[in-house]
Amino acid sequence: MNFKKEEKYRAILQAAMNVMLEKGFDKTTISEIVKEAGVAHGTFYVYFPSKNAIVPAIAEWILQQQLEEIQGRTRECTSIKETIQTMIDLTFETTLKHKEVIIFCYSGLAFYHSFQRWEEIYQPYYDWFKKQLEAARTRKEINPGIDLDHLVRMLINLMENTAETHFFSEEKPEVNTTIKLKEDVYSLIHKALV
Repeated sequence: MNFKKEEKYRAILQAAMNVMLEKGFDKTTISEIVKEAGVAHGTFYVYFPSKNAIVPAIAEWILQQQLEEIQGRTRECTSIKETIQTMIDLTFETTLKHKEVIIFCYSGLAFYHSFQRWEEIYQPYYDWFKKQLEAARTRKEINPGIDLDHLVRMLINLMENTAETHFFSEEKPEVNTTIKLKEDVYSLIHKALV
């Protein structure tokens, strides 16, 4: 996608998030989204065949941003322990930052799209993490007999579910509780890998 197209795509995504969070999915119209984005009505259809199609695009954008941040922060990591700690920290940060949008995406994907689409969105993250675990296995940092395909999904799920349960169920989570949960997730993952 060229720069101009990417700019319009992002503007539509951001506008959709803003309007849908304010009005809800059902009451949001494409006209409101394009008005908020500052683009022509037809421009919406260049990127999305329907209003429903924007929900997985929002989820994909959030996950892509998180993955890019994780990749950047882990570039200098020398062990799987450091990589996993960074992943946990960023998962918690992303969940807190995008709490309302993530809740919205979950309900939208569950209602309008199959879980197959959800797996497609996550595949680049799964692939990246699997490479990290394969490198750790080569360095003899983890148990060589572990099935990495299953483990990758379980560990990412553990990180995300813990962060989501923590931030979605509590109005103002205490910092100490957040720190303790992150330590517990790290400890559990570390035990699963050795």
